[in-house]
Amino acid sequence: MPELKSIIESFLFVSEEPLTLEKMKLALPETDVKAIKEAIQMLKDEYDHRKGSICLVEVAGGYQLRTRPEYADWIRKIIQPFAQRLSPAALETLAIIAYKQPIMRSDIEHIRGVDAGGIIRMLLDRKLIKILGRKEIPGRPLIYATTRHFLEIFGLRDIKDLPVPKDISDLGKPTVEAHEMTFPNNFIPTPDENT
Repeated sequence: MPELKSIIESFLFVSEEPLTLEKMKLALPETDVKAIKEAIQMLKDEYDHRKGSICLVEVAGGYQLRTRPEYADWIRKIIQPFAQRLSPAALETLAIIAYKQPIMRSDIEHIRGVDAGGIIRMLLDRKLIKILGRKEIPGRPLIYATTRHFLEIFGLRDIKDLPVPKDISDLGKPTVEAHEMTFPNNFIPTPDENT
């Protein structure tokens, strides 16, 4: 039998979506999960040590071979991928669902202040959200949540990897170095003085 690491690498190479440990275990019933995890870690270490254009990442509850982000511009010269562009309203709705899931349409509309039916249908069509079921209240409204495809598209291992509100609020704050810099009141930097 070929080396376990090579078998797992071939699984990852042919898989179009992140490959879960459970799926690998089904294909390798005689191998325990610990051995599979060790082989995955060895592969990850090899790709990281090589520093090539491919890396092994944990995403959407599984593992996937991906090109490194720094080669994205070069890849676009060969492949013109279909970009899943989302409008600001769709991104806002998706963020509400991601952070508040499971959530009903009425709650989404209450937060946004506008009808969300069309955007919810579009997000369902793109497989970024799914219907979990119905809430046990009068009218039995549908309940929505994000999908594994959402995690894959946004490069998240699971929903816990979403940034917390503190991370988001810290994005706009100046760094400590910026606070420590002081200039005379009449100082206006010019391009020559910045270099």
